[in-house]
Amino acid sequence: TMEPEQCATGVIAPLRLPQWGVLNLESTKLGCTQSAEVMAAQIVKAGCGFERVFCSPAVRAQSTIEQLYQQLPEREITWKIEDALYTFEMRSLLRWCQDLDDAIAEVVIVGHNSALTDLINFVGDRPIENLPTCGYVQLALSVNAWKDLAAESAQLLSFLKPKMFM
Repeated sequence: TMEPEQCATGVIAPLRLPQWGVLNLESTKLGCTQSAEVMAAQIVKAGCGFERVFCSPAVRAQSTIEQLYQQLPEREITWKIEDALYTFEMRSLLRWCQDLDDAIAEVVIVGHNSALTDLINFVGDRPIENLPTCGYVQLALSVNAWKDLAAESAQLLSFLKPKMFM
């Protein structure tokens, strides 16, 4: 089990019936700031609307969404701290997603990369080796209700890495 201090922070952005993406930001303050500067606009360009944002209570997770917010002053981004997102286990994250209200069309999740990578590989149609620091993945879901989110129920639409833009 990883200690929280050793774990990079990530964002799943839009979990949408039908889209979903993921972003991981570097653990160090300098890295986070530089990655947010480069990735924020790219994430928006990929289709993330930051409509409904849920964040782990971890300091790094909150720092991640705060830095993205600072890079996108034209957007009114607000977020809710969600204790259940402080997890490194894919099954816990999957259960949280399955419990979402179907009235919610898009979800941004700021969480932890080990659970996010495993979840992407479980629900996605193409595996990724690892969600890199400040990487972004967007998935289109093939289910009509969050409770139906399951293995291979999403198509990987995009996978952006900071190295592509630096």
